[in-house]
Amino acid sequence: MASIAVKNLANETVGSLELLDEVFAAPVNQALLWEAVRHYGAAQRRGTHKTKGRAEVSGAGRKLWKQKGTGRARIGSIRSPLWRHGGTVHGPQPRSYAWTMPRKKLLGALRSALAAKFRDAELIVVDDFTLPDAKTKSLRAGLDRLDVTRSALLVDGQIATGLQRSARNLAQVELIAAHLVHPYHLLRYQRIVLSRAALETLQKAATPHSKKAAQ
Repeated sequence: MASIAVKNLANETVGSLELLDEVFAAPVNQALLWEAVRHYGAAQRRGTHKTKGRAEVSGAGRKLWKQKGTGRARIGSIRSPLWRHGGTVHGPQPRSYAWTMPRKKLLGALRSALAAKFRDAELIVVDDFTLPDAKTKSLRAGLDRLDVTRSALLVDGQIATGLQRSARNLAQVELIAAHLVHPYHLLRYQRIVLSRAALETLQKAATPHSKKAAQ
């Protein structure tokens, strides 16, 4: 069973935490990670695209000329899709692109993402995110001491108001609660900084409860 050092925001080691092999030594399933990222992206699509059909475009409903005798093609309405400014046939309509990913597959992707970050030494565990004041400068200084200079995902068990205020103006830094973490979040950022409580929550959630769980 592997372990990881637990640090504070001054980059001092204050303890260690044992990691379950079922989660952090799991094989990295690239296909499952791709599916999880696709699942997240589909849910983010707004789906507000819309075209107007024949009944929605502007224009009179009267018949433009009589049916026979003019030598022209018969026409019933200026709103016909055959005409310029007419309705659109089978155009896009508002809809949701979200689809449900099986829970076991989603947890399998979460295990793969955590294992990949741990394998690449891009996982940092802190005791907590306690700051002397709710200022962006204080949090930035703490991250710099932890050598987090590029994009980072901060994960805590419960988001305190002061921490939220400190993190919201940091570029390439996102703060999220542990129960909302999706495999997409772990793959998007270079460094993952978790509190001890957040890591325990994620580890418990990602642990396979049966041999049939996705790997």
